[in-house]
Amino acid sequence: MKKNNQSSRRNFLHQIGATSLVAAFAPLSTLEAQEKAEERILRYDRKISVGDKIRLGVIGFGVQGHGDLKTALQVPGVELAGICDLYTGRLQNAKEMYGNDLFTTRDYRELLNRKDIDAVIIATHDVWHSKMTIDALSMGKHVYIEKPMVYKIKEGYDVIAAQNKYGKVLQVGSQRVSSIGLAKAKELLAAGEIGKLNMVNAVYDRQSSIGAWEYTIPKDADASTTDWDRFIQVTDKMPYDSKKFFWWRAFKEVGTGVAGDLFIHLLSGTHLITNSKGPETIYSTGQFSHWLDGRNMPDVMSGVMQYPDCPEHPAFQLTLQVNFISGTGGQEITRFVGSEGVMEVKGNNITIKHSILPEAPGFGGYDSVFTFSKSMQDEMQREYDAKWTEAQKKRRVKEDVTFKPPVGYSEHLDHFTNFFDAIRTGKKVVEDAEFGFRAAAPALSCNDSYFSKKIVKWDPVNMKLK
Repeated sequence: MKKNNQSSRRNFLHQIGATSLVAAFAPLSTLEAQEKAEERILRYDRKISVGDKIRLGVIGFGVQGHGDLKTALQVPGVELAGICDLYTGRLQNAKEMYGNDLFTTRDYRELLNRKDIDAVIIATHDVWHSKMTIDALSMGKHVYIEKPMVYKIKEGYDVIAAQNKYGKVLQVGSQRVSSIGLAKAKELLAAGEIGKLNMVNAVYDRQSSIGAWEYTIPKDADASTTDWDRFIQVTDKMPYDSKKFFWWRAFKEVGTGVAGDLFIHLLSGTHLITNSKGPETIYSTGQFSHWLDGRNMPDVMSGVMQYPDCPEHPAFQLTLQVNFISGTGGQEITRFVGSEGVMEVKGNNITIKHSILPEAPGFGGYDSVFTFSKSMQDEMQREYDAKWTEAQKKRRVKEDVTFKPPVGYSEHLDHFTNFFDAIRTGKKVVEDAEFGFRAAAPALSCNDSYFSKKIVKWDPVNMKLK
């Protein structure tokens, strides 16, 4: 966005109550600080020296890999150094987009061995996430790993250990946790705007074949063009299946279904806003409603999680929902329900509506009083009126709250900016391996619960299954 004059910027900041992501989401105390926050959020105009240049490699150049790279290259000082993918058509596509001199390979280790690469984006099938992440960290590369961070819960401990051992930056790609919308929601919840939190309802529905992962499969797809033998090196041996390669999210052999794709976003956002370490109990159920295309992961799924009363937050229940044949047309919305109101988060847009109980208890109306004798009704009415004033009988009215981000705002860009800032300055990222695992483990537990038909018990403090 172009720089506006000072007065209009001040008005803008007063209207949205700008929040500094740099200062760990702390409220801003001065207008000057707010203006600096606006500079950080809306533009990235820091001068880049030669020493600040970051050379980037991409492992996995599918839909998400394309999107991640496009956004990453918007951050000044970031340059593309190489791309790895198993499908030959995507390597050709990479050269068509970025030039014939671009280094491409089907072996990600060749990319990691390059001295001119500082960091990598890993946007592959879930089953490869942990191995590639650990290999990259051990080779001295900073890592941006797509969510979920791991394919299996047991892999999370090794990824956390690797990040600690090699001291490189690792950020998980749940980009919403870097958004100014979630930062504002976090601030409003902490300020008690909806009272005491008791429930969170999170929904991520879709209504399209592409949204249900039926991506277009190229005409030349076969075991050779996809390097299938290399692909199944970390899986059980299985015959070539173009759907498992290109529609991989729908198959448990290589992907993690709606839990790993979409529940994970809802969990990451909830954990950021509430400061939560995670739930204690997890249960999920699902069904195959429409996309009967051979997939073995459900297209409709719900989860229920119980979060404990702890220093970070009061006890609350989280419900998760994904419906891939939703007559709503698709929606992403999280509702934080408290004792005095509800905060609705839609992308980066926030609305809060209040409903506050009166100080006096209920009496009359749809109540049992009218079933008593007339004399009892009159006596109890007199006692009630003597004890409570008219003001105490009324609900307190509190003004609604609305927050909207600037036009064109991108949390994806902010997430990558945070990642590259961490590489350059050593500051903490928003979503490191521990944060990513605290979101991934409950999400993956939803799959475990679905297949076992049992409640999964989780220790959120020590990050272990019970």
